[in-house]
Amino acid sequence: MNIKHYEIEVEPENPFANCKLDREKYSDILTNIINSYPYGFVLALNNKWGTGKTTFVKMWEQNLKNNNFQTLYFNAWENDFENNPLTALMGELKTLTTKETEPAFKKTLKKASTLTKHIAPIIAKAIADRYIDTEGVKDAIIGVTKGLSDVFENEVNEYQKKKKSISDFRQSLSEFIASTNEEKPLIFIVDELDRCRPNYAVSILEQIKHFFSIPNIVFILSIDKEQLGNAIKGVYGSDDIDADEYLRRFIDIEYSIPEPEVDIFYKYLYEYFQFDEFFQSPERLRSYELKSDKSNFLETCKLLFTKAKVPLRQQEKIFAHSRLALRSFTENMYVTPHIFLLLVFIKIRHNKFYEELKSKHLAIQELQEKFISIIKIEINGGTERQLMWLEISLINIYNNFSQDRYYRKNLFEKDEESGENKALISSIIKKDSEKEVMHILENIDRGHREGDLDLMHYTKRIDLLEDMKT
Repeated sequence: MNIKHYEIEVEPENPFANCKLDREKYSDILTNIINSYPYGFVLALNNKWGTGKTTFVKMWEQNLKNNNFQTLYFNAWENDFENNPLTALMGELKTLTTKETEPAFKKTLKKASTLTKHIAPIIAKAIADRYIDTEGVKDAIIGVTKGLSDVFENEVNEYQKKKKSISDFRQSLSEFIASTNEEKPLIFIVDELDRCRPNYAVSILEQIKHFFSIPNIVFILSIDKEQLGNAIKGVYGSDDIDADEYLRRFIDIEYSIPEPEVDIFYKYLYEYFQFDEFFQSPERLRSYELKSDKSNFLETCKLLFTKAKVPLRQQEKIFAHSRLALRSFTENMYVTPHIFLLLVFIKIRHNKFYEELKSKHLAIQELQEKFISIIKIEINGGTERQLMWLEISLINIYNNFSQDRYYRKNLFEKDEESGENKALISSIIKKDSEKEVMHILENIDRGHREGDLDLMHYTKRIDLLEDMKT
């Protein structure tokens, strides 16, 4: 049984063979864009964290290789220990060298060295101006010992040298790239840019623009634009910075990988983590009231994951934790999949609410308000009934947990005049729905011992406080 979702294998001959989201068609679209504009540009793949960008770009990279493109994959987050991105980027380019192209690369490397020498004093001064107030310390760091006129003259000369250094470097780099892969641009993929140190991320963008904007290099930036925008604001120390406008300076084309089709990913995870070994075991199927557990679980997955648009990476985490927690349930024990999965969902995505539930300090109305605030699912004809079941089921187990069994307040009572049961709680999902609420409560109560289960029945297993069954 798997308790972790391992990185999907990229098969060299068929890179998208293991793609469960049918994304090969998007790689074909992007490759056609490159073929249409082969002279060099910057393409941003903009999707939220956890949507599978890294897996996609690795599959696409292999697909590009299979079509005779030269590629480089650079994980910015793994390499932000290096203070100067130019060093890291040149290190990646070095991997392209052959015996024939090594002289051209060494020439480019020498130009990069000269470039670094001319921009280093400017960087040092900028850092000193920003972080150091004492002029004496500044002078010591920068080495300013001449008169103001000498300093100005020196800065003008450095400016000219800097401009020439950048021009020489770009010319040399362009010649090197042209010698490595005839008639096709180099595809330079920069991944996890939004996860690395903000100043490092901004520095990479600046250096790509100023030093690497040459023919025959296509940069692919795999980013979460919103998070990268926050990093930019942090570096410049102002929320008033227009991050979108700033990024337009660097990005020529922006593309977002479309959301996967409904149902695909959670059904794949259900199979990957082998939930059928539990829900469809012969022992559980012998019990009539447990036979619908699989369908109950999958219907709740569809509601929570597709309607609330939970990132794929968080879906993986919820599935992995759910499967591990199920190992502490016996073969004939009630799981009540919709409430079990809801609680794992809350623990992973809204842990503060999860801990509040366990504290017993919430009033039922507070519980309902927090529930509706964290679910973030549109209430309509297709979701209303399921959401009410989740809401009332959560109230029931919380009510059973938060009060002593012998002094517990009932959630419904029999009306003396009509002789029918009457709900003592209302729904936050649907107003004026007393009959629907009562119907749900009666069904929960009718489920043998299921109506008496409390929050602790689930949380002590979700928190891995019970022994696991072999």
